[in-house]
Amino acid sequence: MYYPYYGNASLYNYGYQPAYWAYPNNVAYDNRPNSFYYVNNGNNNPQLKDYGPKPFVVNIEEATKQNNNYRTALWTGSNLQVTVMSLNVGEDIGLEMHPHVDQFLRIEQGNGVAQMGPSKDNLNFQRNVKDGFAIMVPAGTWHNVTNTGNIPLKLYTIYAPPNHPFGTVHVTKADAMAAGD
Repeated sequence: MYYPYYGNASLYNYGYQPAYWAYPNNVAYDNRPNSFYYVNNGNNNPQLKDYGPKPFVVNIEEATKQNNNYRTALWTGSNLQVTVMSLNVGEDIGLEMHPHVDQFLRIEQGNGVAQMGPSKDNLNFQRNVKDGFAIMVPAGTWHNVTNTGNIPLKLYTIYAPPNHPFGTVHVTKADAMAAGD
C-alpha cells in the first residue's frame, strides 16, 4: 500500500546526525557586526574555551584575533579539533611532526614563514605566509611556522583527528612544552 504523506526516507541513519539542528541550549547571538555565536556567560563577552563536541558556530576570524594565548582549544570532537594560536614576534610553533594527524592552519593576522619537509633536517619546503594564507600539513610531515612580523601572528589550526586533550589552554609556548605538546 502507498501512503502519499509519508516520506520515502531510509529507516536507518547508521549513526549519522541530521543535516539541521535546533538552536542549542544557552547559545546567544550578539548583533554587532562580525560578532560570533557563543555560550552566553551573562556579561555578553564571548569566552574562548573548548565547546566540543556540541554543535557550535563561531566567527573564526574574530575568535582567532581575540586569543592572546599561545594555544586555546576552541572545539574538540571525535574526529576533528580546532585551536586558536597567537605567536609573539620572533616566536615559532616549534618543529614538530604528527604521524597520524593531518593539519590545516590559517593565518588571520601577521606575517610569518611556513617550513615543511620529510625530516627535521630536511625542511625543503618554505613559503612566506600572511593574513589570509592557509597551510596544509599532511600526516607524517615535519613542519614549523615562525612569526617574522612585528605584531603577534594570529592563526587557527584544525587537526584531524584531534591532537590535544579536550580543553587544552597553553598561555605560553613554555606551558605547551612543559605539557609535552
